[in-house]
Amino acid sequence: MLKVTSNVACAHFGSTNVNVQNVESGSNSQFADRTNSGRLRSRSLYSSDEAKHSTGEADEDRSHIRPRSRSFYACDTDDEEPGHFSRSNAIRPRTRSLHREEGKRNTGGICISAKPPIKRPKGHSSTWAKKDLAGNKGSLKGVPMITISEVDNWEISSSVRMKYGQYVDWEKIYPEAAIRYRKILSSDHNELKAMGRTGFWSMPHTLRAKAYQHIIHNIESTSTNTDVDTYNALVGKLFGEFQTSTHPFPKFMEDGEIPRYCLNKAGLNSVKKILICINHHFPDVTFCPILSALVSLLLHFSEDEAQCFHSMCSLVTYTDSKKRYIDHTFLTSHASCMTFGDLANKYCRGIRKLIASSHQNLFEFYSDWIMWIFADLPFAYAIRVLDVYLMEGYKVLYRVALALLSLYKVSVSSRVAHVDDFRQDMKSFVENVARHSTIDALLERAFKIQLPTRNQLTYLFNANKHALIHKDIHNKSSYQAMDFRNFSSSVVTETEMRVVWAWIPERFALFSPVQLFSTNAHGRSLSLFYSKVEGHDPTVLLLKTADEEICGAFLSSDWAHKNCDEKGFKFFGTGECFVFTLRPGMERYQRTVLQISGMSDKSDQTLSANSRINTHVYRPSAASQDQRYKSSSFCTLSTFKFMAGDDETLFIGGDGGHALHLQADLTAGYSESCDTFESPPLCRTSFKIQSLEVCPGGRKTWPNAEDCDILCQSSHTM
Repeated sequence: MLKVTSNVACAHFGSTNVNVQNVESGSNSQFADRTNSGRLRSRSLYSSDEAKHSTGEADEDRSHIRPRSRSFYACDTDDEEPGHFSRSNAIRPRTRSLHREEGKRNTGGICISAKPPIKRPKGHSSTWAKKDLAGNKGSLKGVPMITISEVDNWEISSSVRMKYGQYVDWEKIYPEAAIRYRKILSSDHNELKAMGRTGFWSMPHTLRAKAYQHIIHNIESTSTNTDVDTYNALVGKLFGEFQTSTHPFPKFMEDGEIPRYCLNKAGLNSVKKILICINHHFPDVTFCPILSALVSLLLHFSEDEAQCFHSMCSLVTYTDSKKRYIDHTFLTSHASCMTFGDLANKYCRGIRKLIASSHQNLFEFYSDWIMWIFADLPFAYAIRVLDVYLMEGYKVLYRVALALLSLYKVSVSSRVAHVDDFRQDMKSFVENVARHSTIDALLERAFKIQLPTRNQLTYLFNANKHALIHKDIHNKSSYQAMDFRNFSSSVVTETEMRVVWAWIPERFALFSPVQLFSTNAHGRSLSLFYSKVEGHDPTVLLLKTADEEICGAFLSSDWAHKNCDEKGFKFFGTGECFVFTLRPGMERYQRTVLQISGMSDKSDQTLSANSRINTHVYRPSAASQDQRYKSSSFCTLSTFKFMAGDDETLFIGGDGGHALHLQADLTAGYSESCDTFESPPLCRTSFKIQSLEVCPGGRKTWPNAEDCDILCQSSHTM
């Protein structure tokens, strides 16, 4: 025995009693090679096939390969026998482990063969290597890994894992990375955004790790360095000294599934520990499906579990007024989903019609939108999205999801008749997105989308959240799919109504369609029309001509705002207005602008001087209310003319022509090309009205002035 005194440099290895192996034969070089092959440098450098047929020469070749990272290597267990090695493949989602513990534990010191002269042992040459790999403390001992024993239980292993490469100065190996890191530290926010979008810190692994910690450190949040102590305390409390412990999966996860992202079993074990600690530390986080993916990704670039926990605390407790990162509840998560649906309605036209006309659930399709990014995307793509997400927040997720949806629309258009489940088909498409686009091309497509401002997105998000509250939808079980079977119409079929409802903004599509006015039931008079529909906004107008053509319009504002005097008609409405045709073809016409009902009903547009219809500007009597809308640039009304009317006539669209013009007796009208909606004539230029109906697109007078106050008082933006 050779007694080695414990010192600071090796104190963390535990006891330092060194057992000296007697070597009977062999050369010094042979023994050195065998010793090196016994101490694995990295689990990712070996393959199971090579290990099964390994020889001394093969081990010798492997022993000189250096690890790529100094902080992210760990051993775990699997079905391999001691001494057999398997390869961690970064392409495959699941990895094979190095060793399996056979229940043997040794609380002694580190076993090291170090007695000269070096001689190769006779007979079984791998006896020493197998003995060292069996689990002696300080060597690459096996660690019992977690498994999900039941649907609602997690088995957690609290064993310690070793790290590799801690003696290497990696900046000298990768000098370019050191230069780039210094540039990251000296760059401002806009420069870092540009770097993130171009993958400036994507290689090597350690550079991205340092970049992430720098970026997360600068996120405005209530998180502090005490998060590390908090995590350690939680680990001691929840997992104790037990080798394994069982826990229900956190309440904020839908199904307990965790994206692997090339993590080995030890990494998966750590992810579960961190998620359980987050669940205990943040009881107000009750619904956030992407938390597990974020933990899995950030763990790749964290020195240990505690640092990963600290990074997650920064994202959960953000206070940055310019961006947001994580939804905490089903209410906010679903409001984000609805906001994405509204954006998809603007920027990916046609996909909603495909899904709605197939009678598949549009809500379920869009409910997965954020999981397309942080679950279904391949690791190499997801990590590039994370680069920009940490810098820019939630808004970039909308961009990437819209880019994915636009690619999917191209892919599915030619095979739509063969798609039985759009939700599963989209998932499969995203998982194999590399067949359709590189990550650089995907991000380029995403950042070409001219999204609304963060303030506009925030207003829309809060409007959607307010609609969910009014509908009393606070969790997944309280949401009910729309039932169109009880809707009766003499103008449209059930399928056609599904398509129309898929086109209208998400917050209004929460409400079932009912009939406010029908020429068959109430008569043919604009006065009767206004008496039935005033006080409701928005409304959907459905019109069937004598030639069986069907068209209509979604009108975002209350017809009570109509006004006419000696100065002419007053046009009103918002950019959410659109017109459509259902027969002979289905098409929606709308400018790609985002202007929400309730934002601009208090202000009005003025027609140009050379217009054939003179208008005047209507202003609300309440000065404070007027000031509220003037104070936000996104609340001012555009120059487009959406809707106007009086008891003698009704106009929908007024730029370059009227999309629809109806006469007082509702028996005839005409349609022409209209620049307001960029639409051609919706039917024959002059037509006879066979039937006309109006449905409310939501609850009565939503939002009112009080509602707008609530919506404008948002604490966070996208």
